[in-house]
Amino acid sequence: MDLGRLLAELQRAKVEFIIVGGVAANVHGSVRVTVDFDVVYRRTPENMTRLVEALASHEPYLRGAPAGLPFRFDLRTLSHGLNFTLSTALGDIDLLGEITGGGGYDRLVSRSTEVELFGLPCLCLDLDKLIDVKRAAGRPKDLEAIAELEKLRTMKG
Repeated sequence: MDLGRLLAELQRAKVEFIIVGGVAANVHGSVRVTVDFDVVYRRTPENMTRLVEALASHEPYLRGAPAGLPFRFDLRTLSHGLNFTLSTALGDIDLLGEITGGGGYDRLVSRSTEVELFGLPCLCLDLDKLIDVKRAAGRPKDLEAIAELEKLRTMKG
């Protein structure tokens, strides 16, 4: 995953997004390896248009879908869906309109903090809310991450 280039493309297009998932955990000090980039994106027509433009030249395709399956990543597709797991030329990205235990962008923005990654300002879910959404998701990998995140919270507190 070329996270630096992926972030640069999103920032260049002025996409409104919040970093969640494994990269957010890494921002807060986690040492767990993550292979994709999870973001909650604002679901306004303007922002979704910017998101489509940011990724269009990087061959977005449904991750895990058979090769040759008709798929067009455009505003219509994004508007009619909510969460998309995509492979791109820059790496895997999960575009999430909402997340379990947190909701969408407008609900999560107040629970986010500005961080700098690769010299770029980004919003990242705060540590307490990250723990909450991982607990709500309840997947084994999320439950395993909670212990480390809680330890990091204790160390920061």
